Order: sequence, then C-alpha cells, then structure tokens
Amino acid sequence: MEYSYPIEAEFVEGRKIKLRFADGKEGVVDFSSFIEADTVFERMADDGYFKRFRINPELRVLEWPDGVDIAPETLYHKATGTPLPDWMEE
Repeated sequence: MEYSYPIEAEFVEGRKIKLRFADGKEGVVDFSSFIEADTVFERMADDGYFKRFRINPELRVLEWPDGVDIAPETLYHKATGTPLPDWMEE
C-alpha cells in the first residue's frame, strides 16, 4: 500500500489539525495522544508552541520550529484510518 504525504495543514481547535494529503484525502488528527511527559512531544501541551506547525515541503512532514516532526505514514493513518505499514508500530 502506498502512503501519501501532507500538503496542507490547518489548526482546528485544542490539539486538532486538519490535514490534506497529496492523494486528495483529508482528515483531522487529534494530537492529544502524542503529548506525554519526558518526550519531545510534551511541548505540544503549550498552545503557542502547538500552533506553530508547518508542512516542510522538502521532507514532506508536519513539523514544528525546533525540528519535531511526525512521520507522514502516521499522519495518514490517524487522519484516514488506513492501516500503518507492517514495518511501523502504533
């Protein structure tokens, strides 16, 4: 199965971002589950930090200013319900 990459990202509310992928599929990802203490994602608990995301056009990932990013396969899975590739773990 082929996975697409994000081309647009829009803040929705709380920790939710609406994503559109290169293959035309769209979905909303709730990043609340990513926030855990003592991980690189714990800084997403800060509203100001969370809203500073962007699509990196070269790497084709959703990223934050300090280089924290989320794999496109994970985003596609969370937004569309498509199963993760066999080589990935949720």
